[in-house]
Parts: sequence; structure tokens; C-alpha cells
Amino acid sequence: SLTDIPYNSGGPARYVKVEETGCKLGFITPLTHNFCESCNRVRLTCTGILYMCLGQDDATDLKKPLRSSEADILLENQIDEAIGRKPKGHDFVIDRNNGGPVIKRHMSVTGG
Repeated sequence: SLTDIPYNSGGPARYVKVEETGCKLGFITPLTHNFCESCNRVRLTCTGILYMCLGQDDATDLKKPLRSSEADILLENQIDEAIGRKPKGHDFVIDRNNGGPVIKRHMSVTGG
């Protein structure tokens, strides 16, 4: 059985205690609990793509500014611009017209 607990990791997960084992289990439920407004995270892939949201396709490629200059200013500017586009909501919905997800990549592709 599961019991709600007040544990908070600083992320969007809601935690419960598994009574049989004493372990914590976290649930992220973006459809029933929209946490986007308080999200302060971005994801950087191993290929240099910065995603502002797991639930959006918008991204910026950081390889060019990383490779074009030893100075960090181009990279910093591109990161600042990208974070300025961070959405206030996600698209974790099914496209009712086409019967598929609106997002073109699976969350596991990005990691998190």
C-alpha cells in the first residue's frame, strides 16, 4: 500500500512511501498536476542540444557557439536567448486529429 509523505526533492515529483518495503516512490503527473509555471530546469543532451522543456520540441543547438570561439560570450548569449523562450506550459497531450503525441521525440531520448 502507498502512503503520501511530505518528502520534496525540489522537483515536480509527488512522493509516497511503499509500506511493504519502506521505500520512497515518486510520481510525476504532468497531465493532472501542471507544474510548468514553477519549473526551473532545462535539459542538455550529449549531442549539444538544449531543450527548455521535456514537453516541447523547441530546442537550441549549442555546438556552434561551443566550437566557434574560445570565449564564452557566444555560448552565454545563446543559452540566455533559449531560456528566454522557456514555455509556461507543456504539450503532453495526444493530438486528437491524428491520434498521436504532439511531441515528436520520446522523453527518454532527452533524458531527465
